[in-house]
Amino acid sequence: MLTTYQADDQVLSALRAGASGFLLKHTPPAEIVNAIRLVAAGEAMLSPSVTRTLLSHVGNAQAAERRHAATQRLATLTDREREVAISVGSGASNAEVAASLFMSEATVKAHVSRLFTKLDVANRVQIAIVVHDAGQE
Repeated sequence: MLTTYQADDQVLSALRAGASGFLLKHTPPAEIVNAIRLVAAGEAMLSPSVTRTLLSHVGNAQAAERRHAATQRLATLTDREREVAISVGSGASNAEVAASLFMSEATVKAHVSRLFTKLDVANRVQIAIVVHDAGQE
């Protein structure tokens, strides 16, 4: 999503609806092109100010409810899937997850695909939100 608006509800609505990126209009063109390539490769891209907005949202009054729901969702995962989810939640690429957890990239991709299904999410950003909401980062 490329927009001039950065209202909290717009950012969160876009990400929860499946957006893999959220950039503000003042982002330099080269960074926009790079973001498109990253998102096309399955990665996520957020403007720094959008990241701050997202993180500040976590501290609001609904945090306890989100934490409980996210913890329940992560409880459905195997130990290995949880390790992959936490690595993805920290922003690691498939290659970085594979190296840190001593598995092949193909295995990481298989785990990420299962995470999409088990956590009922559409992309890596949403995995990161679940991990963050559960306090597992």
